[in-house]
Amino acid sequence: MSELDIFDILGPIMIGPSSSHTAGAVRLGNMAALIYRHPIHRVDFYLHGSFAKTYKGHGTDVALVGGIMGMTPDDERLPKTFDLAGQKHIEFSFREADLGYVHPNTVKFVIQGQAGEMEIIGSSLGGATIEVIKINQTDVSLRGDYPTLILKYADKPGIISHISSIISSVGVNIAGMKVTRTRKIATMVLELDGTIDRATFQRFEADPVFLSISDIGSVEVQDAL
Repeated sequence: MSELDIFDILGPIMIGPSSSHTAGAVRLGNMAALIYRHPIHRVDFYLHGSFAKTYKGHGTDVALVGGIMGMTPDDERLPKTFDLAGQKHIEFSFREADLGYVHPNTVKFVIQGQAGEMEIIGSSLGGATIEVIKINQTDVSLRGDYPTLILKYADKPGIISHISSIISSVGVNIAGMKVTRTRKIATMVLELDGTIDRATFQRFEADPVFLSISDIGSVEVQDAL
């Protein structure tokens, strides 16, 4: 049995009544926006289980939209989320859906924007802990506990070695790796034990091997001059 600390039990500092339905929903929105990476024009939220039954009363709808716009669970702007989304010309809708055998607090994001359409499914597990379980048709397991890169590429020999060599060349270790394959397209969720510099990330971006790349806190933040 894994150990829990006091923050797992009490939950995070937040605006809203529930760490699962509010703080976790904000974090899911944050994660979805980071994975998409481009300006968002519309999001359709498909709510499963208890998310679907209580989303208005617990502020899950407000939290999800706020998360998409980059707000945090303690952001004082959360109660005004819908108005702020309108000002940014972000459209959204909420629908109940049966997403199958998943956690009761699960949502499917159907995101439309500058990079086309993307589907992301994630669950709020309690205490603001979350897990993204699917990106488009690819099963993943992404909690955001470590700096993470998500790399999509045509599946062929040598790519994993190629990625590993780039990461090791800048003195960063791989904390975890999961690769899933769908129709000869591989998606790698690469968890790191530290951050990479901007130049290394740009090296991945410029490499024609990769069809897409997303960064979840894996690129070091440079101080403003």
